[in-house]
This record gives sequence, C-alpha cells and structure tokens, in this order.
Amino acid sequence: MKLWRVASWEFVEKIKSKAFLISLVLLPVIMVGFGILPGILASKADERTVEIGIVDNTGVLFQPLKAKLDKKYRLPDGEPNYELKDLTPMAGPEDSREALNELVSDGQIEGYFYFPRTTIDSGNVEYRARNVGNIRVLERFSRTLEEVITEKQLTAAGVRPELLAHLRTNVDVKSIKLTGEGEEKESGFLETFFGAYIFIMMLMFMVLTSGQLMIRSVVEEKSNRLMEVLLSSCSARDLMVGKILGLSGLGFFQLLVWGAIAAGISLQLNAHLISLDNLWLQAIYFILGYLLYAAIFVAAGAPVTTEQEAQQITSYVSLTLVFPIVLAVPAMQNPDSLLIKILTFIPVMTPAFMLLRIPIQMPPTWEIFASIAILAVSVLVAMWAAGKIFRTAILAYGKRLTIAELVRLLRVRT
Repeated sequence: MKLWRVASWEFVEKIKSKAFLISLVLLPVIMVGFGILPGILASKADERTVEIGIVDNTGVLFQPLKAKLDKKYRLPDGEPNYELKDLTPMAGPEDSREALNELVSDGQIEGYFYFPRTTIDSGNVEYRARNVGNIRVLERFSRTLEEVITEKQLTAAGVRPELLAHLRTNVDVKSIKLTGEGEEKESGFLETFFGAYIFIMMLMFMVLTSGQLMIRSVVEEKSNRLMEVLLSSCSARDLMVGKILGLSGLGFFQLLVWGAIAAGISLQLNAHLISLDNLWLQAIYFILGYLLYAAIFVAAGAPVTTEQEAQQITSYVSLTLVFPIVLAVPAMQNPDSLLIKILTFIPVMTPAFMLLRIPIQMPPTWEIFASIAILAVSVLVAMWAAGKIFRTAILAYGKRLTIAELVRLLRVRT
C-alpha cells in the first residue's frame, strides 16, 4: 500500500537526520540532568566554614547552640561547618542595627539570628542575610535551636534532658501498597512517583518531538511545492496516515532506545524506580494518547504555511500536557478527588491523568473502561476530522483558513 511507502520514507529520512541523532542522545542527558543534578547540588556539603552572627537577648541560648552545631555539623576536613559570633554587645536597641547590617553587607558574616528575650517561651526568631533562600542554614539552625529550647524548658520543669534523649526514638515507616484484591506489595515514594511521572514526561517528549517533525514536514513540502507531486502519486488519506505512522514509529524507536538505556542503568545500579505492574494498561493509554495528539497536530498543522505558525501551534497543543504535570503532586495526594476525576474524562487530558493515577492508586474498573472508550472514540473522531482538514487545507497557499472555514470543512460531506 502507498501509505506504507510514505510511512517508511518518513521514518528512514528522519532517522538519518543529524537533528534526530543528536536528540536521541541529548534528551536523555537533559532529563537525567534535570532529575539528578539538582539533588547533587542540594546535597553537596559546604566547602568552607560559614560565619553566622547571633544576637542572644535571652543570655542562655548562644553557648548550647554553638556546642550542638559544632557537634552535629562538620566539613569533610573536620572543621566546624558553622562559626558563631556573639554579636549581642553590638546589637543595642532594636531600631539601631546598622552596624550588624553592615557586617552582612561587607561580607564579614553570612547573616545573623536575632533572639528576643521571649524566644524560649514564644519561639520567635529573626534571621537577616543577603541570601535568605539558603534553606540549609535556616533548617539546621531552627531544628537545633528547637532542641536547645526544649532542653531548657525540661530543665526548668525539673526533668533531666538526658531522659528525653533516652526516650526519643527514630521512626522508620515502611510503606506497603495494597492492591484492589488486598495483596500487599512494598512500594516507596520514589517508585510510585517515578512510575506515575516518567510516563507523562515520555508522552510529552514524544508528542513534542514527533509533533514538531510532523508539522515541519508538512510546512516544508508545502513551501517547496512538493505537495502537488506527492498528491499526484497517492491520496491525501494515504499521505496523512503514512506521515502519522512513519513519525509515530520514529517516536516509539526513541522510546525503545531510551528504555533500553534506562533498563541497563537500573540493572547496573540495582535500582527499581518503576513498577512493571499494569504496564500493559499504561501502554494502551500511551498509544491512544499519542494517536490523539498526532491527529490534532495533523489537523492543526495542515493549514499553516510558515515555520513560526508551526511553532505556535506546537506550543499551544503541548500546554494540555503540561497541565497534568503541574497537578502531579495534588493528584498523588488525592487521586480520587472530584476535580481529578473530571479532568480524567476530558479526552486531551485522559492519557496523562490515567498514566498518573494508575501507579498511585488503581482507578475503579468502570472508570478504566469508560476512559478507554472515550479516548478510543476521540481518536477516531480526531482522525476523521484531521483527514477532512488535511485533504483540503494541504493545498491552501497564501491564505490562512479561519476557524469558521475549518468548521465548514468538517460539515461538508465528502
């Protein structure tokens, strides 16, 4: 069949291009960089001792705070991570801290904490610095200060602080996931999160890369007047279906390569971040979702005539995939909420939200069958609409079809 010739030509020509070969390697590197690099930077230890000022108006918190910080936090070379400076004599009244602020401005100290006289009772503390976004400093100091204050309050109440240390127990929670049949399976947060998140990311990358190639291919053939030659050799339907199949094969080839790389890394590191349970069901939503977006790209790309218009169309369509990513955390916390269920049955969002919900908590059977039915019907309708628009708009030169004209095309019987 001619559509298979078109599909094989699209696949072979694009897979030999330098842009595809570069993206085949570059995109996984970018994804790994986005996923791992922030964690590495966040967990990286400080390289030098950080000087922090303390204004202790309580008169009893500075020394125990300094002792605890020196004991808990050390640099790799053994030096203290934090050097505390007692700035209480310099503080003066609350409305005259110019000298302290100048120490921060001049870089002599990273910042300084201000403890009012009521800190032990109220817990109120102020921190002034040029960089108040240093979560590590704020978290470590606040947690250590809480320990110091708790010990002070226990001592005042006649309770030995050593007793608190003896009674304090570290709790290690092991999460066990229950299936609908009541079966137990140990499943951590990372496995659940990545199992839900990575399929959406793969769908988005595949839609973006293949969709852009699809629209650009049409624009190039229209601008080079090659479209008339192609249509003289095959029908518009064969050309459209061939492009979808060829570029879909290209996208699935990308996923196959990336999946092999991910499987090799997982086996090498003995890390299992993705559950293979219900993989077949996720594959159904993935394939149907991709076909739906492919039809949308064909219908949206057929009327355009410039590269700029093609980029705009791609960005608009991809927004429907970004929305479920934004709601990934709320959906993970409450996958059965009314809002998530309503969004699940909107066809352009059905694939992403079901790919998100299945690894977290399996939806009821009726929702699965209903969503698959809605998605399958939507794919057929989108393919039918894309075919009608493609058949007429593919030869439209120099004139941009309006929305009213596109609707009229869909209503005309052919």
